[in-house]
Amino acid sequence: MSTKNVNNIKAVYLLATTQEKIDGAIWYQNAHDIAMKLAIDYDLTLQTTAGVITSLSPRNKWSRNVIDAENLIETFVRDPESAVNIKVCTFNKNKEKALKILRNNQDFFTDNTREILSGPKLIEFFNCILGVEDDVCIDGHAYCIFNGSRTSLKDVPSIGVKLRREIKADFRKAAAKFNKSAAEMQAITWLAWRRIHGVKG
Repeated sequence: MSTKNVNNIKAVYLLATTQEKIDGAIWYQNAHDIAMKLAIDYDLTLQTTAGVITSLSPRNKWSRNVIDAENLIETFVRDPESAVNIKVCTFNKNKEKALKILRNNQDFFTDNTREILSGPKLIEFFNCILGVEDDVCIDGHAYCIFNGSRTSLKDVPSIGVKLRREIKADFRKAAAKFNKSAAEMQAITWLAWRRIHGVKG
């Protein structure tokens, strides 16, 4: 648990604009609200719609992610068999996860969405959308923020259990300094990092 890494995270937070701090603080709440609206509109559980959004997120711009999720959900509810033909802007294996989650549509007490999502980053993103504020979505950008230097995402090292635990702990420490949740700190620094380095998406 390096003071240097905590300071790296804090430094990016301090570079965030006022608007980025406002937007980052409500980013996951907004994502939660989108998942909730989809759940209500299509008579599905929140876990299901949040799981579909999460499944379709890898390498997908957020605005497109939301459109893809609704297109897949709307088609599945109307005609489950034809949903496999819906085009999405992520990998086929992720669409398959989303369809599996839709087929299950489990309630809160029997939900196995995390098991279907399987990967730690997807589970973290799912948790944050559901409002588990002490979790942190650790992706390549979060690693770069933690490490204090920009690295091409393809050059980000494999984030194993130990490193992931360390990054999360340091995001929580940095968040506590500014009276933020870990999820808020991750979202705010992500927005600032994107602007500073011209990251699209």
